[in-house]
Amino acid sequence: MTESTAPRAEHRTVLLRGGEVHSPADPFATAMVVERGHIAWVGSEGAADAFATGVDEVIDLEGALVTPAFTDAHVHTTATGLALTGLDLSGARSLTEALDLVRAHSAAHPADTVLLGHGWDTARWPEQRPPSRAQLDEASGGRPLYLPRVDVHSAVVTTALLDLVPGITDLAGYHPDAPLTAAAHHAVRAAAHAAITPAQRAAAQRAALARAASLGIGTVHECAGPEISDEDDFTSLLELAGAEPGPRVVGYWAERVEGAKDARRIRELGAIGAAGDLFVDGSLGSHTACLHTPYADAAHTGTGHLDSAAVAAHVTACTEAGLQAGFHAIGDAALTAVTDGIRTAADTLGLARVRAARHRVEHAEMLTPETIAAFAEFGLTASVQPAFDAAWGGGDGMYAQRLGAERARTLNPYAALLRAGVPLAFGSDSPVTPLDPWGTVRAAAFHRTPEHRVSARAAFTAHTRGGWRAIGRDDAGVLVPGAPADYALWRTRELVVQAPDDRVARWSTDPRSGTPGLPDLTPGTELPRCLRTVVFGQTVFERLNE
Repeated sequence: MTESTAPRAEHRTVLLRGGEVHSPADPFATAMVVERGHIAWVGSEGAADAFATGVDEVIDLEGALVTPAFTDAHVHTTATGLALTGLDLSGARSLTEALDLVRAHSAAHPADTVLLGHGWDTARWPEQRPPSRAQLDEASGGRPLYLPRVDVHSAVVTTALLDLVPGITDLAGYHPDAPLTAAAHHAVRAAAHAAITPAQRAAAQRAALARAASLGIGTVHECAGPEISDEDDFTSLLELAGAEPGPRVVGYWAERVEGAKDARRIRELGAIGAAGDLFVDGSLGSHTACLHTPYADAAHTGTGHLDSAAVAAHVTACTEAGLQAGFHAIGDAALTAVTDGIRTAADTLGLARVRAARHRVEHAEMLTPETIAAFAEFGLTASVQPAFDAAWGGGDGMYAQRLGAERARTLNPYAALLRAGVPLAFGSDSPVTPLDPWGTVRAAAFHRTPEHRVSARAAFTAHTRGGWRAIGRDDAGVLVPGAPADYALWRTRELVVQAPDDRVARWSTDPRSGTPGLPDLTPGTELPRCLRTVVFGQTVFERLNE
């Protein structure tokens, strides 16, 4: 496996004691020893005395909780950093407020060649429509401006940015005064990102990784590709992450592979797979997810980019090259194309070879019993984002607007995936939804559709160990002897065991059950506060004075 990690300082042997250590090795553990970047021992406070004089450092946890560091299995790092340092419209409550934010941002950044923003969502606005080009031209002072929708599958732009893209009006997805999609969107995004200097890009990457570390995230899966970013962005991120302390970055490059030469090029870029956002379709919010039957609020079925034959060719070539393949697929028709294509590859190569490759599918929202069964059969990892349901689920959410209430209730069926034996890896798709690991675990445990809820323990596992399993590592993401010392310290309240069924939850809190507890994630309760994040034994974040 290729991954980027910062150079490691000389490792010290550290004893952590006097807290709560979340470990399947000992559900009542209060202490842990870290040596040479790995977990060396986990156990009770009494046994910790035997280590106290033979270590370089003793850390009094003062009751803090120690857990494995989170893995965010789907991140766009530079875009996340640009959203953190640039114009963020995710909090705008109306079209008018969004335009006011554009005016203020433009005034505050007079030297920027192109203004960049992110996060608008008309589903949350009373006007229920995006800004017109004329409104954006006025608010930006006539400057180039690129504003992708929250799902990053469409964007509104100013006339000045369109003028930087010759032939834009002839590209698919161009609309004179509506959000741009498809090739037109990709073209304006490329023009906008080309204006970012290397220094701006590095600052954005550092900002994103620092935010991740402050939230107890030890690893991010960078989902890059030619239709999302560019090679320089991808390789510079891996280089930066390899040179500076911070979360480790595992890179995916979403480009189709037709043979050994293509696979070799993917590896030369530093990617571990030709996966991530290799688009089979688009998104529900932008009406570009590919459906079997039309949208409830539009007379079409979205956009398909790859059919089952293209999927089969990619998976076959990747499997033969020993490379992980993967796809972005949201709509039910897109997911059918993925599973049909992988079935064809399995018929050609043999089921065992396909399963061993651990191919993955991003988002996987509109699953059916048939496609869930296929995920299980082919050993596919479902790389999913529970915050999507928190943001857009429910009877009056965006999903219901796009699909109708009945179809919307079928989305993001995490419980059914787990029952079928499908491995889950949780992520944020940041900046689509924010980096927020405990919020993600909460969103899965308290899914807006009750039958799709999973236990907090299962959700936590999907957001820690699940990301490691998704890259082929079964020995990490858990605090047991021999595992990499990626962990986080948390200030939190009493630990409990939560499950979707109240009877199970009450039984499981009995200490005799031997189940390690987790913070109470009931909606409305305060989420844990990260005190320290450690990656391979090295502290990459520490909250001072706590």
